[in-house]
This record gives sequence, structure tokens and C-alpha cells, in this order.
Amino acid sequence: MPNTSTPAQYVLILIDMAESQGCTRDNLLMGTTLATSGISGIGARINDADFTQVVTNAQKLTSKPALGLELGLRLNLSAHAILGQAFMTCRDLAQVMDLLLKYQHILASGLQIELDTIGEQCALTLFNTPGDLSVEFGYELFYGAFINTIRGLLTEPDFCLHMELPYPKPAHSSAYYEALGEAVYFNCVKGRILFHRDLLNTTVPSSNPILRNLYEAECVRLLADLEEEKSVAEQTLRLLRKLEGQYPQMPRIATMLNLSPRTYRRRLDEEQQSFQQLLDQVRGEHATRYLLNTRLSLSSIAYKIGFSDPSNFRRAYVKWTGMTPGEVRKH
Repeated sequence: MPNTSTPAQYVLILIDMAESQGCTRDNLLMGTTLATSGISGIGARINDADFTQVVTNAQKLTSKPALGLELGLRLNLSAHAILGQAFMTCRDLAQVMDLLLKYQHILASGLQIELDTIGEQCALTLFNTPGDLSVEFGYELFYGAFINTIRGLLTEPDFCLHMELPYPKPAHSSAYYEALGEAVYFNCVKGRILFHRDLLNTTVPSSNPILRNLYEAECVRLLADLEEEKSVAEQTLRLLRKLEGQYPQMPRIATMLNLSPRTYRRRLDEEQQSFQQLLDQVRGEHATRYLLNTRLSLSSIAYKIGFSDPSNFRRAYVKWTGMTPGEVRKH
């Protein structure tokens, strides 16, 4: 299945907000894969199921009806992963919108937005809110984050837009007007943000064309990683190959993949794989490369891939590849 995930900063900011209201971290993380590992080992992204659960916990614990709006307004440019940095380098808001539409799934895998021109007006329509969240929370989160991002890009803290929402006016509607401005309308056919098309020509003060190209290249790479279908075994192999010479233990790898050790083992069992098999495969690959492409001694190669005794390495290498290190080096 696709890697459905959310930038980790979103959940870290939410946890900070809820803790400032007196909530305990243990209660906020209850029912997530982070409940045992905590947030110290959290990576750059968190899986959608964990994000949804933390949101659910925070809503119950804080009893704040406008929690989605508050979170959205706390999501500044630095919270939006590499895409937020790319926004800052754009020439104008037209380029910002172009990046948002192309790389929206970096922000949330389930997000679905489109931009249309209707005469002199542009309409940014939200067809699906991020993650498995309630409709109201999803719209609050997106609208709050969107307006806060535009305000940050233009350095205009009071900037507002015409915003339409496809549900009845909630009891806490005053929070909408306070956060988003007076042009907020409920019971609309679609969830849309409307603005005059000339707004797209507005210059972004922090524009940097050279950096923009670099950041967009990173957005392309990250989106490809997120949308590619990978098994847990494939993700493990890719991670171990990057961590050459380190070879963390299984619980650490599970944490780096935003999984609990128990879930990680179960997923590997379902794929008929084991962590030790994957670790041995990668260590065999690294050892073979050292044997073929370097003049390192056998004891040095053994040490690099985690063996203190060259004879133990030799026996393991024969088991992995069916050949001795000497035979491989000779060939």
C-alpha cells in the first residue's frame, strides 16, 4: 500500500498545544505506535493512523471545539516539510499555488485540491480533507494552515480571503471569524477558497529562483518515495543500505519506520521475511563491495560490517553468498 503519512511537525505541534492545556503525553499517544517508543525517535513523517489517533485523543482531552483551527494556525512554513521551504523561494503566489497543487500529497496523502479560474475569480476547491479526520476538523486544519502560510509568505498577519464551507455553522463559529476573517460562509455546496486572479501575481519577498529549483527537485524525490508502493521488507532494505556500517537493532529500525516493534515483526511475518535475513542480505552486499572494490584486509572488512572475529565473518559470508571472501576477491 502507498506510504500514507503526514509531516511529523504537525503532530509535534499538536502535542505541544495539548500539553500546554494540561494534557499528559502518555494520554495523547495512547493507541498509537508512539505509545511505547515516545516521540524521541520520531522520524520526518508519521503514519496517518497515528496522526488521526493523536487528534482524536487531543479532542477528547482538551474539549476544544476549534482545535483544528488552532492547529492550522500554528502550522507555519517550517512545519510543511520541504514544501514549506520551496514556497518561500517562489517568485509569486502563482508559483506557490503551482507547487501546492503538484506536491499536495507531501502535506497529507489523502489531500485533494484543485484550482480553477471562474471569470476574474480563482477557486481553490478542497475535495477531500487530510487523513481520516472529521469533516469539520479537516477543513479547519486546511483553511487555518492555508491562510497562515499565505500570511507568512507575504508578511501580512491580517491577510484574509473569501472562504466557503460545506457544513452548517457550528456553535463555535466565532472562532472561524476571528481566525479567518469575516468572509467565511457556511452551508455552501463546496468547500472553496475564492480570490481575484490578480492575487496570483503578488510577489513573494523571500523569492530565490536558484534555491527554488533545488527545493523542487527535493519535492519530486520525496513525493516519488511517498507514492511508491513498498513493503516493510523493501523499506527496511533501503534504510539499512543507507546506514552502512551502523546496522541498528530491530527495535531501532522499527522506530525509524514509524512502527512499533510488535507491528514491525507482524508486517515482516506477513511478507514471509525476518529482520535477521534482511540484515544479513545487506551486510553481504556491503562486504561484497568491499571485497571487489577495495584493498581492505579481511579483518577490516569484518569489522566494518559488525564482526570482531574474521573467522566468524568468513563463515557468515559463505552462508550468505555460497562463496568464500577469498573466492570473491579472486574473481
